[in-house]
Amino acid sequence: MYAVLACWVVLLCPSVQAYENLALQQPSWQSTTVWPHIGADRAVDGQYTDQRWNGGQCAVTDNLQTTAEWRVDLGDVRNIIYMVIQFVTDNNVWDKNNFYTSVSLGFSIYISNTTNKNGGVLCFRDTNYTRATIPNPVNITCPYHGRYVIYYNNRTHPPYPDGYYITAYTTLCEVEVYGCPTPGRFGENCSLLCPENCNCDVIDNTCVECTPGYKGYLCYEACDQNTYGVDCKQPCGNCSKGEQCHHVDGSCPSGCDAGAYGVSCKESCGNCSKGQQCHQVTGRCLSGCDAGAYGITCKESCGNCSNGDPCNDVDGSCPSGCEAGAYGVTCKHSCGNCSNGDLCNGTDGSCPSGCEAGAYGVTCKESCGFCQNGEQCHHVDGSCPSGCEAGAYGVTCKESCGNCSNGDSCNDDDGSCPFGCDVGAYGKTCDEACEPGRYGINCAKPCGPNCQGCNRFTGVCEFGCHPEWTGTFCEKRKCGNNTYGVECKNPCGNCKNGEQCHHLEGSCPSGCKPGAYGVTCKGTCGNCSNGDPCNDVDGSCLYGCGVGVYGKACDEVCQPGRYGINCATPCGTNCQGCNRFTGVCEFGCHPEWTGTFCEKRSNYVFI
Repeated sequence: MYAVLACWVVLLCPSVQAYENLALQQPSWQSTTVWPHIGADRAVDGQYTDQRWNGGQCAVTDNLQTTAEWRVDLGDVRNIIYMVIQFVTDNNVWDKNNFYTSVSLGFSIYISNTTNKNGGVLCFRDTNYTRATIPNPVNITCPYHGRYVIYYNNRTHPPYPDGYYITAYTTLCEVEVYGCPTPGRFGENCSLLCPENCNCDVIDNTCVECTPGYKGYLCYEACDQNTYGVDCKQPCGNCSKGEQCHHVDGSCPSGCDAGAYGVSCKESCGNCSKGQQCHQVTGRCLSGCDAGAYGITCKESCGNCSNGDPCNDVDGSCPSGCEAGAYGVTCKHSCGNCSNGDLCNGTDGSCPSGCEAGAYGVTCKESCGFCQNGEQCHHVDGSCPSGCEAGAYGVTCKESCGNCSNGDSCNDDDGSCPFGCDVGAYGKTCDEACEPGRYGINCAKPCGPNCQGCNRFTGVCEFGCHPEWTGTFCEKRKCGNNTYGVECKNPCGNCKNGEQCHHLEGSCPSGCKPGAYGVTCKGTCGNCSNGDPCNDVDGSCLYGCGVGVYGKACDEVCQPGRYGINCATPCGTNCQGCNRFTGVCEFGCHPEWTGTFCEKRSNYVFI
């Protein structure tokens, strides 16, 4: 697997060889475009100094999708070596707190000769980056030949890895694709020729793939075994006597087997008269068609001719007209809903006595719209004499009203809403959802300035806040300077590496410093065995307590009469009270006993 290299100083990494940016100003496409000034072309315009998502220099798709795709057309198959991708930053520091790190995680790069990524090769897929480690720009080594470079991301199979944003969208300020503009070249300045029949590696000249019609390590072998084309994967057609087709284009040198035609003999003859062979190049039936077929190649089927007569074998027309219920030159069209079940005109399909209720048009195949009170529409143009039912509009009352204010009905001529739009919609007919960054009635309100994108109905910042902000509408500044809680008045505990604690609850994201424990790391570890740190959640000592203490957290001194590790050893039986660390009877012995541990009987006699 090729390594992915990160380049941090400038977008284009220094290179010992001068390769051309093949993507610059080339045609591009993306799966959705919200506004023209953030369209696909902005990622190949050579500009990326303003890295805001809406700054006009970056390509951004709709942010409510499960998949997102962007691609550039290099114009022809090119010899690619690497590419550089610059993501949107909103002109903020690129670190784990930048919102766009979560959007970018999990992306893939494909190289293809078609617009379908699945028909190409997977050059790179991110499975290891985190919000803290994804580089920007990112430099990806990709030594393949192809015409299309495709960027893809998806959020289709939850749950997602930690840090991933919940929906997929592209946020590309620039995509640069470096390599040789002319196929078959490699080396410095792309000045050297690849071996014959070989698309070679842009650096070391090894054959990455063969040109169509050739195979083998050095691409010296022509396709055989009835194959041809790219990688010799296309099967030959029905060549005469099973002959090998041309190794490049698949043509048959001696023509086709019986029943086949075309350059590569892959087309089947039609229904030629008496089963005769068709022309091997054009497929034409020289003696005409069998009954029931027509056309140059006799592959078309006759329509419903009167009395089951055969049609004209050239144009398919029915000499005696159509059967009942059919019309047209070839009698392949069915009559519409004529009044009283009448038959239509066999030539143009018109209904002599008009249409049945609920239908209109020359052939009575159109359905009436939602006319007021269920009235019959006009039999020719479908218009409703008394206007539309509530909720419908237009000449034929087939259009549905948008989201008018308070659920009001729209104007039944043009669909406009007399009192404006309801929440989350805008436009003349109130059928357009609010653009990103706006919400409310007529989409008149902007989302909060610290909001990554709000709900179009409520304005709630459901897609997160900019760094350092929180709250339903991102209206509250997060605490800093190792503080948390109401008005940021509570000091953080002993978080690992001096990390800022959670701005609301004071918890430490990466745990506690050695010697501290608890949700807020404000608890102090007891005297654990061998000076080991305690568990940073509950303060317990994994290997027990040191000397002189006991308890779950090893923070309780030995009770009178006990000493040592975990206070497990009782003082001497003749001791008035011992030292909790050493067991020495420092408070004296019972009468008639002496010694450090009161283990010796005294020589004195007490009277």
